[in-house]
Amino acid sequence: MHKRRRGLLLFLVLILMGFAFFIGMKMRPATQSTRNSESTPVQEHSDSATEGETKNRNMLIQDIVDLAREGKVPDVPFIAGEVDSRSVHQQWGDPQEVVESANGQYEDFLQQEVTIGFQGTKAFDIRSFKANVRKIHLADIKNIMGEPDQVRYYQDPTTDQIILVYQVNSTYQLKWILPKPSDNDANPTVHHISVYTELTDEITEMISQMTLDEKLGQMMFAGVSGTSLQQETTSLIRDYKVGGLILYANNLETPQQTVSLMNDLMAANVTNRLPLFMGTDQEGGKVVRLPGPLKNFPTNQKIGDINQAQFSFEIGQLLGEQLKAFGFNLDFAPVMDVNSNPNNPIIGDRSFSSNTDIVSQLGIQTMKGLESQQVIPVIKHFPGHGDTSVDSHLELPKVSKSLDDLKQLELIPFKAAIDKGVDVVMVGHILLPKIDQQYPSSMSKEIITGILRNQLGFDGVVMTDDMTMKAITNHFNIGQAAVDSVKAGNDIILIAHEFSNVTSAIDALKAAVKNGEITEKQINDSVRRIIQLKQKYQLVNQPVQAVDLNKLNAHIDNVLNTYMK
Repeated sequence: MHKRRRGLLLFLVLILMGFAFFIGMKMRPATQSTRNSESTPVQEHSDSATEGETKNRNMLIQDIVDLAREGKVPDVPFIAGEVDSRSVHQQWGDPQEVVESANGQYEDFLQQEVTIGFQGTKAFDIRSFKANVRKIHLADIKNIMGEPDQVRYYQDPTTDQIILVYQVNSTYQLKWILPKPSDNDANPTVHHISVYTELTDEITEMISQMTLDEKLGQMMFAGVSGTSLQQETTSLIRDYKVGGLILYANNLETPQQTVSLMNDLMAANVTNRLPLFMGTDQEGGKVVRLPGPLKNFPTNQKIGDINQAQFSFEIGQLLGEQLKAFGFNLDFAPVMDVNSNPNNPIIGDRSFSSNTDIVSQLGIQTMKGLESQQVIPVIKHFPGHGDTSVDSHLELPKVSKSLDDLKQLELIPFKAAIDKGVDVVMVGHILLPKIDQQYPSSMSKEIITGILRNQLGFDGVVMTDDMTMKAITNHFNIGQAAVDSVKAGNDIILIAHEFSNVTSAIDALKAAVKNGEITEKQINDSVRRIIQLKQKYQLVNQPVQAVDLNKLNAHIDNVLNTYMK
């Protein structure tokens, strides 16, 4: 009986265990199914979001392409190849940063997340760094646009980029700039886009229409005689089509007479293709040319003793304001020479300091101040006049320094100014026999092309100091000196005195081109740089009004009282 009960109980236990196992097995698929049913909507939502993001990026790419065909980028109201810098600045204000390159001047507008490149005054490159653009991937671009017409690369110590170039039509290129794909990121996102157009055709066309006489005239900066418009000066402008005029104190008697003369000079140029450079030496201190009871500035040496960058910038602004009021658009300043020789008879207190850092900083700030007034600064006297013991107006100075010596001192401020985008460098009349035994710097290919162009990377306008100084005329014929100066790499020859000197130089240059001693390509390259400079500063020969001396003097007082208490 007991055995039968135990057997029955065992049977019931086995039945219960089997039932529990059955229930467990039945419920397990149900539990798994529930998980799947809960996760499936989440996966479907993720796929939907990814598809939506891809679709949005594809639509944005198509919008970018459509706008690029019109020379535009999204959310920017300007057209590459059409808008000028003045219009951009009127709408957006001044850029937060300006960078000079071999292609042109790039201006950063940080609030708009846009950079615009200008050649002269015209925009040729509009770049967008906006957040929505930076979400586009390399694969997205190729999926919509296919393979690019060109692939380029850019690399520096901090950047390694790939550039996809698509020629969207005959006028515009669309460039996608991304980090170079790597094992860690094979599908990078865009860094920025660029809509680019070539502007060189405008200048090329202008040069192609110019006669050789016009081109050579642009390469001449000539002096004038008298205090009113003379027949010889009219001939220089209308017949020889000189590109620039320099005036001295003996040309400028009173503010009224100066304004009248300036307006007559510019009126004589009205039928010429390009406006005139109107230049003078307005350094401040003892080197000033402007007439009337204008309050003078301290010497550069005194400014160097104070050594405040903002003071130098405001001095540059004041110089530019004065010059512009009288009708000048170019200043043969600032002096970038290091005053390393206390016995120097010509530089002295025209230099900011014997310290290269002070000369560099204050010279650059003066340069920037002039530029802020749309007046062209000309830094001088490359490769450095500070260690001479002879005045080049009277004789040719000789400096026994090697290139390595110059790099340790004289070249430092010039290199700093070049790195900050200076547009014009004047080369002095200094013989450096350890570099060139035959020619002074102003006529030396080793110094101008070899050092200034190739080693320091200067691609702006190079001009000589006045070729009628005795440093030149005591040793060279003026015509041949002009030819040798151009062969050395100068774009502009400065001849400040005598009509016959200017015409002799032009005649000699013309003969040198005709006989193949100078190629017309070299002439064209110089003229291109000159035209680009005139366009960059928006030169126009418009009449100037009476000068408000009280206003100018009030501005001078305000600045001097601030920094020279």
